[in-house]
Amino acid sequence: MKVVLLCGGLGTRLKEETEFRPKPMVKIGEKPILWHIMKTYSHYGFKDFLICLGYKGNMIKEYFLNYKIMNNDFTIQLGNKENIEFHNNHTEYDWNITLVDTGMHSQTGSRVKKIENYIDDDYFLLTYGDGVANVNIRELVKFHKSHGKIGTMTGVHPSSRFGEFELAGNQVLEFNEKPQTKEGLINGGFFVFNKEFFKYLHEEEDCILEKSPLVDLAADGELMVYPHDGFWQCIDTYRELEVLNELWEKGETPWKVWDKPELEVESWKAISGKKETSL
Repeated sequence: MKVVLLCGGLGTRLKEETEFRPKPMVKIGEKPILWHIMKTYSHYGFKDFLICLGYKGNMIKEYFLNYKIMNNDFTIQLGNKENIEFHNNHTEYDWNITLVDTGMHSQTGSRVKKIENYIDDDYFLLTYGDGVANVNIRELVKFHKSHGKIGTMTGVHPSSRFGEFELAGNQVLEFNEKPQTKEGLINGGFFVFNKEFFKYLHEEEDCILEKSPLVDLAADGELMVYPHDGFWQCIDTYRELEVLNELWEKGETPWKVWDKPELEVESWKAISGKKETSL
């Protein structure tokens, strides 16, 4: 089952960084946002990636073309670049990555439609290239297969853009700068679709995934939501990027599931199902 990653947008709200690189290549710690997302999917056994490129897509191509060199120590004999001795190895050696140019100005739905010929399985996974979360991907896929509908989106609790506090009279008992709200769910990406979803899309650049395609899918009763109560954070602004980097430096990284022994991948039979929720 392929994991489709939308990585072609301009990222204008993060122009401090995206003036120089595509948003998925902006770094949390020493690694691009895209790498963090792929590590999450890989942790749950999904390692066949299809990346939809657009704005500054060549930088993403160069990153993966030079991945081994950029992520290992090595000795090279100048004058004979084929003679390279690597002294260690990265852990992503079994990732399969297809990079597809889906157009400079294409909207999200157009990008997905343009990779239809690369989808061989009955299902595919899809998410944005600018959000990290600790979604259990295997539970998500199991939930999708259980309800028999065409699409599943992950519903998440957004982070508040304002500080929230608890009062006793005029005294502040507790203050949280960027809490996740407890009310309501929003689209957090991390989709699963059947191949039938492609009939809701078209290749024209103005096809926006979040408009007619998902609206029509819901109207047809073919869209379900997988509620996620854990961590989720998109990177739309420089402040949100700063918050994630501060968490990374402190070692407070709830999305880093691949480095948490207690979250090791379980067998399919050991995973409990989720109650279906209509969108």
